[in-house]
Amino acid sequence: MSENNRLGVFKTYKLYVGGKFPRSESGRVYEVADSKGQWLANAPKSSRKDARDAVVAARKAFGGWSGATAYNRGQVLYRVAEMLEGRKEQFVREVAASEGLSKSKAAAVVDAAIDRWVWYAGWTDKIGQIAGGANPVAGPFFNLSTPEPTGVVAVLAPRKSSLLGLVSVIAPVIATGNTAVVIASADAPLPALSLGEVLATSDVPGGVVNILTGVTAEIAAPLAAHQDVNAIDLTGADAELAKELEIAAADNLKRVRRPQPVDADGSSDSEDWQASPGTDRLTAFLETKTVWHPTGALGAAGSSY
Repeated sequence: MSENNRLGVFKTYKLYVGGKFPRSESGRVYEVADSKGQWLANAPKSSRKDARDAVVAARKAFGGWSGATAYNRGQVLYRVAEMLEGRKEQFVREVAASEGLSKSKAAAVVDAAIDRWVWYAGWTDKIGQIAGGANPVAGPFFNLSTPEPTGVVAVLAPRKSSLLGLVSVIAPVIATGNTAVVIASADAPLPALSLGEVLATSDVPGGVVNILTGVTAEIAAPLAAHQDVNAIDLTGADAELAKELEIAAADNLKRVRRPQPVDADGSSDSEDWQASPGTDRLTAFLETKTVWHPTGALGAAGSSY
């Protein structure tokens, strides 16, 4: 067969759960279109069972990931940037099609996403000094505060920023030792599913990041009420859905990061993802452990403080 008659190989997009690429348990898919309404691919339509499987995978991975040194986590995040750089052309095509951008603008978005991974990689071993430290107290005591990861975090990715916004909500969660169950943009899920392939080859342990696609409300509802989910980021939820999920999350006192009300519907899709992110998202899913110890007291081995 001549090259001109060759049939292209269509990509089968799959979920990313526990370091593997399963099809949706439901067997369902839905059509993904570009900004002009033309068909791009079929994406898996996740079910509640897929969401529960993702939580199990995230919980299993939490101990090892949170127990890794901050320096090691930084190396892993930097490796993600390296692998993403190597597949830049693919992501430029997918972002351009998903967001209706020119090739040059899509390339700028991909560059910013790569730089965002590097930025958060540099913070992994520094956020402890920002969010913790020695506290002055009125008494003969040392009082030390240390930030610790919250646990399993459900993340609703931005609906319009298919890659840069996605990276901006995932990277800070895992940089601080949490694990994530991510619901990708329903309208533009392809860069998120391809990102799963990058994570799988970037030394990120299986289960640290799990990526689901489909109807956001259908997947988010069981995650918000799940007793083994410790926190939820509502960035990609509109005002009505955010309210419903926040009520469901209150059942086991989840830490909730509310969307910034910058859109008419109350969601934060108009957030400037190109702007410097600051440390807000790094500290959003950290808990503070405070330890008291008397000064001048002899320890068990006879040493003094």
